[in-house]
Amino acid sequence: MFQVKVTRLKREADGILGIELQALDGAALAPFEPGAHIDVHLADGLTRQYSLCNDASETDRYRLGVGLSATSRGGSRYLHTSLREGDLLEISAPRTLFGLSREAASHRFIAGGIGITPILSMIRWCDRHAVPWQLHYCVRSRTCAAYLEELEAFGGSVHVHANDESDSGVPDIHVLMGDVKPGEHVYCCGPGGLMDAVSHHGQRCGIPRDNLHFERFTVSPAQIADSTGRAFTVVLARLGKRCEVKADESILESLERHGVCPPFSCREGLCRSCEVEVLAGEVEHHDYVLSEEEQTSGRSLMICVSRAKSDELVIDI
Repeated sequence: MFQVKVTRLKREADGILGIELQALDGAALAPFEPGAHIDVHLADGLTRQYSLCNDASETDRYRLGVGLSATSRGGSRYLHTSLREGDLLEISAPRTLFGLSREAASHRFIAGGIGITPILSMIRWCDRHAVPWQLHYCVRSRTCAAYLEELEAFGGSVHVHANDESDSGVPDIHVLMGDVKPGEHVYCCGPGGLMDAVSHHGQRCGIPRDNLHFERFTVSPAQIADSTGRAFTVVLARLGKRCEVKADESILESLERHGVCPPFSCREGLCRSCEVEVLAGEVEHHDYVLSEEEQTSGRSLMICVSRAKSDELVIDI
């Protein structure tokens, strides 16, 4: 973790705040890949993940776009109402869980609302490297569309779908994905309903799972409902300790209850901070960051959300 200074705040659209961060001494910041995010540490122990939306070739600053959530638990509300230019923030080094495939023949980006933030840095990379791409940007209205002026500079590769300009009031999935070509990869970030629709349509049309990429900011209600179950035992191999995980708590919560405090960040299976190696037992995965192959292998799990199918799970702690 390290500190940075807030050097610029800008209203990018209705309900979306643009934040520019620079090193305290003006030095170069850690490099990042398109689609990367950082952890931002706020008051009262809050940690939130925000995507970097500027060009990954820039080393002098990080740019974030933060949407004001109607159900904010303090993160976005604090940034929108209390953050000021000149303030200091503690952040992590960038991490990439939603990256561009270098094997793709072309890239199709589908962004919903604030989901444009990681995709914007991907578009900049594609444009700089002359890689074919197109964007479908789904918003309630153009007043809610952040970075619209920047995107319009890219010309015909950008397609804006505003609900208040459509007879149906919602984007047509067939328009967004009806002409996906072989070798083309699809990247989607936005509301859960949009990502679920893209995932369902992609699978129904036979798009390979490895060609579909998603970045989630929150866990869906269905995932939360599925993340509880029966009690089991977790064995901490290096500590030589056994902990009961109750039916209504996570492995992480159980470890904390037993005085063990492993690293974590989001507590929602979205950031990979709490990944732990599995030494024995069968895992019931509930995260959003491991690939299908990684989940099938059962070699690691996110202790903040995943559970055990077996009565006992041995992990490398």
